[in-house]
Amino acid sequence: MIELTVDLQRVVETPGLPADTDLEHWAQAAWLGEDPSEVTIRIVASDESAELNNQYRGKSGPTNVLSFPFEAPAGITVPLAGDLIICAPVVEKEAAEQKKTLTEHWAHMVVHGMLHLQGYDHIDDDDAGVMEALEIRLLGQLGFSNPYETEETEKDS
Repeated sequence: MIELTVDLQRVVETPGLPADTDLEHWAQAAWLGEDPSEVTIRIVASDESAELNNQYRGKSGPTNVLSFPFEAPAGITVPLAGDLIICAPVVEKEAAEQKKTLTEHWAHMVVHGMLHLQGYDHIDDDDAGVMEALEIRLLGQLGFSNPYETEETEKDS
């Protein structure tokens, strides 16, 4: 396995947050790069998430995960994947709404964000299918069920 260094920043502390070792394990499992790299995972409250979501995506309110891939200036080679900003209150709310455990949803958000840092997206249906299949496979390897099953079951009803 290619080494990924995970720097953790906990701006908010609430019950149910995953352990550092879990966050690191999930991020490392989702690193598909061929070279060692580094990622910062910052766990924030709703206000910081909302501010960043507005500033960088032009959307109001907090969101579950924001991914900021590192874009090195020309001629600079620094092994940084980028930053993930994960909003603890949103993850907690979504887990309850989707009837998932907090741990399952946290793992999904880390894997999802890590894939964004590596260029995957879900803007169109084809890209979404590729990214979702990869998320399902990686989460399965980590011992988690398909994160989209619950949502699709609810959509069908």
